[in-house]
Amino acid sequence: MTATDTQSKSFRAPWLIFWAGLAVRVLYITLAHTYKIRLFQDHFQFGWEMGRIARALATGYGYSDPFVGHTGPTAWVPPLYPLLLAAVFKLFGVYSALSAGVVLTINSIFSAATALFVYEIAARCYNRRVAVWSAWLWALYPAALQYAVHWVWEMSLTAMLFSWILVLALRMRSIGDPSRDDDAQSMQRWLLFGALWGLVALSNATLLLFLPICGIWILLGSRGSLGSALLRVSLASIVFLALLAPWIWRNWVVFHAFIPIRGNLGAEMYAGSGPGSNGFAFIATLPLVEHDPETMRYKTLGEVEYVKEQGAKANAYLATHHLHYFQISLKRFYFYWVSVPHPVEHSAPAEFGRELSYCFLGITGLLGLALSLKNRIPAAGLFVWAFLLLPMTYYFVTVAARFRHPLEPLIAIFSVYLFQSAAPRPRADKHA
Repeated sequence: MTATDTQSKSFRAPWLIFWAGLAVRVLYITLAHTYKIRLFQDHFQFGWEMGRIARALATGYGYSDPFVGHTGPTAWVPPLYPLLLAAVFKLFGVYSALSAGVVLTINSIFSAATALFVYEIAARCYNRRVAVWSAWLWALYPAALQYAVHWVWEMSLTAMLFSWILVLALRMRSIGDPSRDDDAQSMQRWLLFGALWGLVALSNATLLLFLPICGIWILLGSRGSLGSALLRVSLASIVFLALLAPWIWRNWVVFHAFIPIRGNLGAEMYAGSGPGSNGFAFIATLPLVEHDPETMRYKTLGEVEYVKEQGAKANAYLATHHLHYFQISLKRFYFYWVSVPHPVEHSAPAEFGRELSYCFLGITGLLGLALSLKNRIPAAGLFVWAFLLLPMTYYFVTVAARFRHPLEPLIAIFSVYLFQSAAPRPRADKHA
């Protein structure tokens, strides 16, 4: 064990935080019956496109059919979470209440584990007090657990992986350690870095915009020779590419096209920014009616050709509607940080509470980040890059509240730091 590993133990969170967070989530799933997912549109809310693909995998149709009926092979979403969901379906039944309970519990494990990473990030960059409050906030605050207990989707997994990457980056730069260790950027850590980013790519590829910045930031703290550092980076890159290679090869064999992660950009651009778009979409990109003309066209053309066609239509429309695209991109920026609309089926009081919480934490998180920069908190610059890059794709394509979730562990830390930094003004001396 290296000196750095020994020092790192002082930043490890008490396991009580994890177990409390997991217990709260599982208790909520049980008492609120969130495992009883609506039957509407043939269980579509049970995982949406990922659930449909998982059903196809579990029933022998392969990685296909993301919407309705048997429409053929797909690369609409990355494969990590659909494969996990398909394994659950295979063991506990397709679209069964038991499967829902199992997958929501797995989500809850990911979400509760994120509290451990929240603690270490805060402990390394700030102090133990901020770490304890931030970790408990993540473990118990309803807005932090909502995606684990309600949504069959990848948000909790992605947020955990991204938080883990940030912790690893801080360890590799010896942030918070009393002394710098020459072995902080060991081969094992670089290989883990490549593996974690490979998993993130297969879960939510939009986060990859942050990968080069994160890698360069770590390299800037290297204390060894340049050749040794580049060797380790090269091997980490090989690990990263090795995790993506089976998926890329599968897409090449099936579609005869190079699709590195997912292949739906053109369709999403047309749905989110084409005629009639307003910056936010409440419905699926394709109609959930098997014999709808648009669905039949998707099935007839195949996914690759359909997406190309939709992308061409989007480009043609945007070429003559620059102002419209600019306006809805600004709206998406606003929605991402302040308030993303919800479908009308939600009650007005619940919607107001959700929007207030979302907006309040967004503002306090940004203010806490600004204060961190002002006070020269270690790694504050790296966190700024995360806040700049992770939302970038969503400003220009589509937006939803869940897309902010990978940043919310940092938002929790910055919010706690902001409030704990507040101090009353010193009183003037009465005898002055």
